[in-house]
Amino acid sequence: MKFKLLIVDDEKNIREGLAAAFEMEGYQVVTSEDGAAGWQRFDKGDIDLVITDLRMPGMSGEELQRKIGLENPELPVIILTGHGTVENAVAAMRNGAYDFLTKPVNLDHLFMLVKRALASHELSLKHKSLEYELAKKDQFKTMIGSSAVMRQVFDTISRAAPSKASILITGESGVGKELVADAIHELSTRRGKPLVKVHCAAIPDTLIESELFGHEKGAFTGATSRRRGRFELAHEGTLFLDEIGEVDQNIQIKLLRVLQEKKFERVGGEETLEVDVRIVAATNKDLKTETEQGRFRDDLYFRLNVVNIHVPPLRERKDDLPLLLNAFLSEFSRENGKQIEGFNEKARAVMYNYDWPGNVRELRNCIESAVVMAKGNIITEADLPPTIRVRNDEGWIRIPLGATIEDSERIIIRNTLGYFKGNKSKTAEVLGIGRKTLHRKLVDWGDAPEEPEND
Repeated sequence: MKFKLLIVDDEKNIREGLAAAFEMEGYQVVTSEDGAAGWQRFDKGDIDLVITDLRMPGMSGEELQRKIGLENPELPVIILTGHGTVENAVAAMRNGAYDFLTKPVNLDHLFMLVKRALASHELSLKHKSLEYELAKKDQFKTMIGSSAVMRQVFDTISRAAPSKASILITGESGVGKELVADAIHELSTRRGKPLVKVHCAAIPDTLIESELFGHEKGAFTGATSRRRGRFELAHEGTLFLDEIGEVDQNIQIKLLRVLQEKKFERVGGEETLEVDVRIVAATNKDLKTETEQGRFRDDLYFRLNVVNIHVPPLRERKDDLPLLLNAFLSEFSRENGKQIEGFNEKARAVMYNYDWPGNVRELRNCIESAVVMAKGNIITEADLPPTIRVRNDEGWIRIPLGATIEDSERIIIRNTLGYFKGNKSKTAEVLGIGRKTLHRKLVDWGDAPEEPEND
């Protein structure tokens, strides 16, 4: 790996001399003539280490180091200083600088410092990368799915979470939008800070402003003391605004101001508070349509929707049913002290044939009910809730646009099997395939045990 150094010094001879020396050592080097220019170049990215003079016109090296430390506390900054400013250099080290050297610079010593700092930085990056991958692996355990659409969701979360961007999670009720918000926070740089959640639809319009921004004592009847709002509680962390489409336009204006200026006042207060909060919002509404019809501010919509993560309904990812069924079966069997081994084919077929309008939440409730009601160690069709057992006689199969041939085959076989209540012989006959072929496919998909069962 060829490291890139940024050298910042207002003295041209020193700046260019150091650049030439490090280039001869095999480094890539860029230079800036003062602190402000150095910050602009650093802010473009791709810098691995900064060497800066301490005293410069305008932005000092100490101020530059402080700004870099706020943006990227792991990046090493080496300070160059005259003898008269050693105390300032030591102060800079207390604020996070890697080390300092007095002028005139001993090049051999500087080369050694740079090499050591970059080795330490690279090790730190590898360690953080490993931590991130482990956190991602653990976090995604709560979000069950291996279908193509869910892999896309996981990929978007992985790429968006470490950024500072606001994120809007969309999808029907029950698809797991809150789990996405949890994953975003845990995979972000704010994971050690608070994740504060607000269910906007559950708070009356008269209280939502106080809930979000807090209030001063006496601000309204019942305000007997000062109360901090959710924005203050989420400082330096993440604020999850669930069902954001339910807030009225008065609150929308105040939310927009916080997003733009990072400032607000408590209800009944005059003090302006500053806050550093990453916003993740979720909605089951089509906010674009809401903006077109004047019910949601378009400027707030664009501020929230920097990154959109759409969580598909369960009916569009039925390939995930085996994983979901097994996970929920294990969870509720353990909770209820039962040894439930699985589902018979008729029960599986009924669940595959059902559209799950309540999505994963409805499926979870269904499996909990089935485990509680099960008489034996295998869940049968009779153990399922009555609403799930209702037979679908429409005779239609829905295949989402963009499904692959393999996906379509699974959808057709599973739905046909559900239509015939798990009867494999009838299913194979209608589809024009051999019964053994049908069973082999079901085994491959995790829908049937290795040994075929009699209908």
